[in-house]
Amino acid sequence: MTQKNTRPLDLIGIGFGPSNLALAVALHERGSRLRTGFLEAKPAFAWHPDMMLPGTDMQVSFLKDLVSLRNPRSGFSFLSYLHSKGRLSRFINRKTFFPSREEFNDYLGWIAGQFSNCQYDNRVTGIEPVQTGERVTHLVIHSQSADGTQARHFARNLVLAPGGTPHWPEVFEPVRDSGRVIHACSYLSQFIPKLKPGQRIAVIGAGQSAAEVFADLEVRAEQPNVDMIMRARAMKPSDDTPFVNEIFDPVQTDRFHSMSADARAQALRNLAATNYAVADADLIAQIYETLYEQDVRGESRLALRAETDVRQVQQVDDRIRLHLSGPLGHQTETYDLVVLATGYRRALEHSVLADLGAWQAAEEPGRDYRLPMKDGFEPAIIVQGFSEPTHGLSDTLLSVLALRSEEIAQTLETLCQSSSAIAAE
Repeated sequence: MTQKNTRPLDLIGIGFGPSNLALAVALHERGSRLRTGFLEAKPAFAWHPDMMLPGTDMQVSFLKDLVSLRNPRSGFSFLSYLHSKGRLSRFINRKTFFPSREEFNDYLGWIAGQFSNCQYDNRVTGIEPVQTGERVTHLVIHSQSADGTQARHFARNLVLAPGGTPHWPEVFEPVRDSGRVIHACSYLSQFIPKLKPGQRIAVIGAGQSAAEVFADLEVRAEQPNVDMIMRARAMKPSDDTPFVNEIFDPVQTDRFHSMSADARAQALRNLAATNYAVADADLIAQIYETLYEQDVRGESRLALRAETDVRQVQQVDDRIRLHLSGPLGHQTETYDLVVLATGYRRALEHSVLADLGAWQAAEEPGRDYRLPMKDGFEPAIIVQGFSEPTHGLSDTLLSVLALRSEEIAQTLETLCQSSSAIAAE
């Protein structure tokens, strides 16, 4: 085992996706003297690399990049990125607020490439407190690289932002290791290499990812037979109208956090159609048109199976058998491959913080995203992307990153100054 730093850093961030990348930028632009580092499991920067499908666009404006809502003149803005790449005029000519997903990923990678304090290929495997008497003074973060090399890192404070965990519905657990059922988060790298002409494919889900996978399979040269299986009566469009979109404004975080727990839960239910199990209206129209034209030709390669539940899943040789319950009653269908477009889950009790549970004073983070810890626990544990129940629907989205990162940066600097933990230059 190697020790990457023996003198505790002021801050270690776990994950180097958009949330912690925005934090790195905010600290940089504040001229922060904090000694910081980030640990990322991937071998290099990548943002949803397996869903970089042709023709997919961002669902939020480029103005909701990592900095513009905080500092429109920042050299890390999307417009600065376009200028540095020589594409600003051409992007303007496109007359759109929505870059392609591939271009936005390149923008994020452009920013990541300007920071040298991230150690890639370091998957965090555990965190343990370091005690002096009855006080916890700092933390040891254990990590492991792809080749099995283990390392220890020491930090006075921690920001957790590893992103969501792919959700596997319980009914699919028996075939999790079959190699025939693949979550959409691995679509391009693990699913597409298995695709062969004429195969029968099931896509589970009714949201944006399910719709994009279905549309992508429709144009693949292998011409698979594809069923999109959903519990809903129909695909639903995301509500991105202006008044509803105001719930994603960063200023709404204070309002949401001040509400009672019951009121917050009701608000999340009422506004679920802005973010969950919904798809872009133009993509829904495209799929409808595709199915209509297929019907005109008398073909049946593609199908939507609405109001259908997957009741049981079995592996039969090298295929997957689904027991379905739908409008035609109980049916059994067999597929060569299954794509789970079933979203992600974010739960702190299943995160790398599990070993610190004994020190946690409450489950909900405060308004400053800090987890309440018991007396004697000095490190600040700050979470990004785990606070939707308390901070609103925008917590897992790009919309709040510019201002949230500034809040967190200010909190960390204040904490380190008060504890005299800032390292001398």
